[in-house]
Amino acid sequence: MIWYIAIGSAIGGVTRYLLGGWIQRLFGGSFPTGTLVINVTGSFLLGLLLRYALETPVISPEVRGFLTIGICGGYTTFSTFSYETLSLLEDAQYLRAGWYVAASVIVSLLGVFLGSLLARELLVLRRGA
Repeated sequence: MIWYIAIGSAIGGVTRYLLGGWIQRLFGGSFPTGTLVINVTGSFLLGLLLRYALETPVISPEVRGFLTIGICGGYTTFSTFSYETLSLLEDAQYLRAGWYVAASVIVSLLGVFLGSLLARELLVLRRGA
């Protein structure tokens, strides 16, 4: 199990680095758009994977650990989110910090909900087939 999680974490971390950096360069500015997108898409992916994996025997516990603890854990960036929020506050960008926290929490919750909803629909299709 440890190796599944370790390999998944490496994949998730590298993906976060490449995708988050690319998004930040694309949008520019001081607002941490890259981290926000990573947290939202990671929440969506975790909702999808957990709902699907826990309700079907198709995904083994090792693969579930690889995908959720490994990839999603390496991919999402809550510690970076916390640091970037503190940086905005220290720069007296209180409104931007508030928007960032609100958007991160609300949209990430929406992401995990939508991912879970998609997994539920996939399970219905799978059971119907």
